[in-house]
Amino acid sequence: MTARVGVVTFPGSLDDRDAARAVRLAGAEPVRLWHADEDLAGVDAVVLPGGFSYGDYLRAGAISRFAPVMSTVVDAANGGLPVLGICNGFQILCESHLLAGAMIKNDHLHFVCTDQKLRVENADTAWTHQFGAGEDIVIPLKNQDGQFIADERTLDELEGEGRVVFRYSGGNPNGSRRDIAGITNARGNVVGLMPHPEHAIESGFGPSLDGLRFFTSAITATLATA
Repeated sequence: MTARVGVVTFPGSLDDRDAARAVRLAGAEPVRLWHADEDLAGVDAVVLPGGFSYGDYLRAGAISRFAPVMSTVVDAANGGLPVLGICNGFQILCESHLLAGAMIKNDHLHFVCTDQKLRVENADTAWTHQFGAGEDIVIPLKNQDGQFIADERTLDELEGEGRVVFRYSGGNPNGSRRDIAGITNARGNVVGLMPHPEHAIESGFGPSLDGLRFFTSAITATLATA
């Protein structure tokens, strides 16, 4: 059996093809989903890729929240479907209230593009179970609205419930509260992160192969429950 992973394209997405390639190299079938779709075509997992959906007008990810496909994604995620939001996808997950907190402009107000070191804090989610807790990984980071914020109570809840999945290591590139680079929902099937694992999947392209395990983790998780 081959897992089928949907990759949503919004107007302004720019990493959707990279995400689909990562899915394919990880051993699954990528399924193209359009922002106006109201059906997920029976996929086993969904990736919301990076980019500037709807031009990031109003606020990054704010308009995408109302795309027809997101109503279906929210319902499916609440039912346990694995969903990964990368960069703009993370912003969309926050705006859709599938994940806590919000994303604002980087504290230095500049676009940042670098190979970023991360520490794995939670290796028990659908997208991270092939990592080890405390492991350091390196994947590319590129963002302008990458500062994760939340009130102190929410931050304490994320910490106390083990829902911080990744933390920036070796320096905070955007001012995110408590160096948070990625979080999960309480169930562990929805994960959002600012860095881009789909750009660290092939030798000679990117700083490592660390990104591939995001996708193989989800594939094995979906096959185990099939």
